[in-house]
Amino acid sequence: MESGAIRRRLTLGPALLAAAGLLAFAAAGTAQAAPSGCSGEQVRTLSFASGVTRVYRQGDYICAMTLARSPGTVRAMSVSVQARGSRPAKDTGRYLHHAGPVTVHAGHRCVWIRGAVGQNSVSSGWILC
Repeated sequence: MESGAIRRRLTLGPALLAAAGLLAFAAAGTAQAAPSGCSGEQVRTLSFASGVTRVYRQGDYICAMTLARSPGTVRAMSVSVQARGSRPAKDTGRYLHHAGPVTVHAGHRCVWIRGAVGQNSVSSGWILC
């Protein structure tokens, strides 16, 4: 093999690696656009005026997300999941589509789910006991 071909192959490897890294970085940046962060079986839907909080269970873990009914406007959103006897895990901020996902290890304990979009909110009380 001639030295020019070897040089091209040696420079092509790092270039391909860099391009793959950029694609992975771009894909990670758009991950929040699609509200598909919780895995497992959907076990509850908590509806309220401006949104819905969806609750999922996978084994001993509970996951929740709050989705806006009318996405597209940046506004205050939050979701929290609290296993009985533990502190709540929260995601609070100004989002376009959804807050979360938030996951906690609940085991066989009850959980309390809260979600909010703008001024409207929902609170589950102790569920999934």
